[in-house]
Amino acid sequence: FVLSLATAALYQLGAVPDPETGEAVPADPLLARQTLETLEMLREKTLGNLSEEERKLLDSLLYDLRMRAVELGR
Repeated sequence: FVLSLATAALYQLGAVPDPETGEAVPADPLLARQTLETLEMLREKTLGNLSEEERKLLDSLLYDLRMRAVELGR
């Protein structure tokens, strides 16, 4: 589920091409922010209940997506 949300956020940030056409997709920063906030909420709600590997994956995804969002905002 987390990987699915992260992939959706990448798509919404315009970081991955349309899977059907291979063409660039225009970014939708508001939708990407909502997806990022959902991932952040999941991180907060699962705090203490994740394995070390799961926690690292979620933290890494959040960091990468946040950096991409910042770059988009520039």
